[in-house]
Amino acid sequence: MKHGKKKNARRYIVAASIGALLSAGVATGAYAGTEESAPLRYQPEMVRALATTLGVSEQAAVERLDKEAGQQERFAKLRAEKVSTLGAFFAKDGTLVVNAADAEAAKEVKAAGLAARVPERGESELDRIKAQLDAKALKSAPAGVSAWSVDLASDTVTVEVNGASDAATRDFLKAAKSNGDAVRVVQGQEKLETQAVVPPGSRMTFNGYLCSVGYGAKDRNGKQVLVTAGHCIEDLPALAYNGTRFAKGTHTRFALGTRSVDMGIATVDAGHSIGLDITTYGKAGTVAVRGSQRAPQGSALCKSGQTTGWTCGKVGSYNVSVTYTDENGGPDTVVTGLASSSVCTQGGDSGGAYVSGNQAQGMTSGGPIGQRCNGQVNSPGSSYFQPLDDALKYYGLTLNTK
Repeated sequence: MKHGKKKNARRYIVAASIGALLSAGVATGAYAGTEESAPLRYQPEMVRALATTLGVSEQAAVERLDKEAGQQERFAKLRAEKVSTLGAFFAKDGTLVVNAADAEAAKEVKAAGLAARVPERGESELDRIKAQLDAKALKSAPAGVSAWSVDLASDTVTVEVNGASDAATRDFLKAAKSNGDAVRVVQGQEKLETQAVVPPGSRMTFNGYLCSVGYGAKDRNGKQVLVTAGHCIEDLPALAYNGTRFAKGTHTRFALGTRSVDMGIATVDAGHSIGLDITTYGKAGTVAVRGSQRAPQGSALCKSGQTTGWTCGKVGSYNVSVTYTDENGGPDTVVTGLASSSVCTQGGDSGGAYVSGNQAQGMTSGGPIGQRCNGQVNSPGSSYFQPLDDALKYYGLTLNTK
């Protein structure tokens, strides 16, 4: 990570590749011919990775994916039928629990073969409380609060505290605790940082610094763009691969020390394109990008990143806000709209691709300062990512899929 305005313009080196950068000048045959000869429900590589993550057989991993997919389809149908629901989450046993707005809605959920509960507060009320906390934090960043999020499983707004005790933190916690048991405070958390470094040999370069590639998409006019974490392209640089320019940063919603959302895009130059296969750094072949359907809380999740490679875990919460600490002495930055996960990342993984099954989920934003992954696919850890579907919607983009 590199923060703080120095002699030269600030640069965030988001070192993570979500797959090979393919262009007319840098195309590789490494991903050619990976389509299955017969239709399969899931990429074999994803099955193997999930099996490793969960410590189960590949057959059990397939059954887990089948179970998740089937429940998500039934939930989507309920929403299409306008059944009054307030979100859903996967329990530890793989059961999708649907928050129903009332007893009548709960009956309809159960009739569809899904688990239902009528929460004390529910998503709308929790979103309201979190929005109030966001407004307070955006006036003065609470350095002692690492993150706060709507957690559907516990039916609370969960506030993670790292131990610092500045005035902004005290005011924030006072406001949070005024909501009674609707807010859950978790002690002993670590400070967070956007995960950017300046390592040699990274796949994407700009102005003497290094970065990595995100997802490819097209805008309403059919123009090809790169979607990445906003702090990767904060200064809107020209981007190069193996010394050849392929894109130019055009928009970012991240700015150090101000209200931020960690999403951004770069226009891809004519003759170049972004690959449709996510690299797993030799752990599981490649994983094709088939879509961007958001995975519910508790879903199996993997990410590809330059520093830690291919690591897996589960989706945590959505609608997460965090306070990122600047290790170079710059101001703290509050970032809203993230998602949390139990996927391990380190500095240099920013911008990396998160995927659930074959559905693209987002790009690495940050994680605990000093976190070290153990080199295994299911390394213990945590991280935050920018949901891809939000970025696609905000910029009016259509994801490139295979």
